[in-house]
Amino acid sequence: MSDSSLSRRGFLGGTAATGGLLAAPRLATAQDRRVLRFVPSMDLAVLDPIVSTAGATLVHSLLVYDTLYGLDQNFRPQPQMVAGHTIEDDGLTWIMTLREGLRFHDGEPVLARDAVASIRRWGARDVFGQEVLLRSDEITALDDRRLCFRLKSPFSLLPDALGKHGPSLCVIMPERLARTEPTRPVTDAVGSGPFVFLRDQHMAGARAAYRRFEGYVPRPDGTPSRMAGPKIAHFDRLEWTVMPDPATRAAALRAGEVDWVEELPSDMAPVISRRPDLVVTARADTTTAILRMNHVQPPFDNPAIRRALLGAVKQEDFMTAAFGTDRTFWKSGVGFFSSNSPMASQAGMELLTGPRDMNKVKRDLAAAGYAGERVVLMQPEDWAHVKALSEIAGDMLRQAGMNVDVQVSDWNSIAARRASRAPVAQGGWSVFMTSLTSSIDPGGHLGLRANGERAWFGWPESPRLESLRQDWFAAPNEPARAAICAQMQLKAFEDVPCIPVGEYRAIGAHKRGLTGLGPGTTHFFGVRWA
Repeated sequence: MSDSSLSRRGFLGGTAATGGLLAAPRLATAQDRRVLRFVPSMDLAVLDPIVSTAGATLVHSLLVYDTLYGLDQNFRPQPQMVAGHTIEDDGLTWIMTLREGLRFHDGEPVLARDAVASIRRWGARDVFGQEVLLRSDEITALDDRRLCFRLKSPFSLLPDALGKHGPSLCVIMPERLARTEPTRPVTDAVGSGPFVFLRDQHMAGARAAYRRFEGYVPRPDGTPSRMAGPKIAHFDRLEWTVMPDPATRAAALRAGEVDWVEELPSDMAPVISRRPDLVVTARADTTTAILRMNHVQPPFDNPAIRRALLGAVKQEDFMTAAFGTDRTFWKSGVGFFSSNSPMASQAGMELLTGPRDMNKVKRDLAAAGYAGERVVLMQPEDWAHVKALSEIAGDMLRQAGMNVDVQVSDWNSIAARRASRAPVAQGGWSVFMTSLTSSIDPGGHLGLRANGERAWFGWPESPRLESLRQDWFAAPNEPARAAICAQMQLKAFEDVPCIPVGEYRAIGAHKRGLTGLGPGTTHFFGVRWA
């Protein structure tokens, strides 16, 4: 039995040896209501959202930075930092005007040249950003408040790209920082968002802190909706405390030492929900869990081997292991696009939903040429649901007859290691499990980008998928785009850039009275005490 299993059994039995942190609940004071104490799902190891796609980095970025556009609850872009835009020359020229009064945390005004430099840095790394740069003849600052895109061909999805959902947001930072090489992390987190990062109070693996930015100028119009509308900060200070063990997180919440826990295992939800002073929540948006393979190293450089594994996947097994038996929190029978997206499709789904036959999988692997090569599965110990997904993946691969080597570490180490293209004998990897919040469409879908060396970790290459992606960008309307996504899904089942293993709504908990926890990635603007 693992240490984490013992800890969780202790929690569920009503005990938790967590030391002085978990003394009797504190009485609420006026000061408490101006400070929000939060437990993130993982450690904040990297501050730069252009370099890291980690969930904690994304949540941090939504605090510190702002974006030119923001997606609303219908995934449609709305002006955020821009007052508006004009389109000229039959769609080839876009002129965007920044709102008045925008300032960075260091007091400097936000200028168009800051936005231009930020867009170029983002575009060098992000899958949607690459498309923006590819389609642009030039991106320039016309003056302090106006930036101009001169395009090679009309691109109606430009605001969607600049306000994209999920990791690698197009955040606007000062030009001096945005000129940093895109592969080198920026460590001076200066933005123009509603909160200021307190760098001197950050300790990796332990804590982070933020204060409200008094100089932030919210949009004067619109309704808060996901990442669109006014972003109002109601707390003077935010304190993050890193607690890798789920039982410790839950016990801290029950003892009143923290106000909000971002993520908990599903088996803890019933105990938490019995407390009248606590509320269990499921995030409104769905997240797609995937199995990602290394396409440049054996055995998964062979597409026939990747295809053979489709018959081994039981999405219900993955979801139940990570999120329990209550289907309120998860869904099986899902493909490459989020089920709540207009791009979702049932094309080819029989490959994942049909009868499972492990003996056939073994025969298919042998016919594909699998010869016992070592499969290194990277498994995190400090991200509870991904750990559970990884355990099911390891068991599935073993049942299929593969030579599995599970290597356990913390998630941040895995996030760094997955950038290696080396063979497994030289510290490389074969497969890892993760979650994608960017699977609503092909524009920002990390798992479906298949442009080889420029693709996300795993580096799949599929000229046909890339061609269909371009067709999607050029499609005239939503029904036409949805039809192209059905073709993309069929091709993805043939090339297998990744395997979707289900989708879920992350489970968290907070003190009763905390309101404004909206859909989308965890964010703090609009959150307040009732």
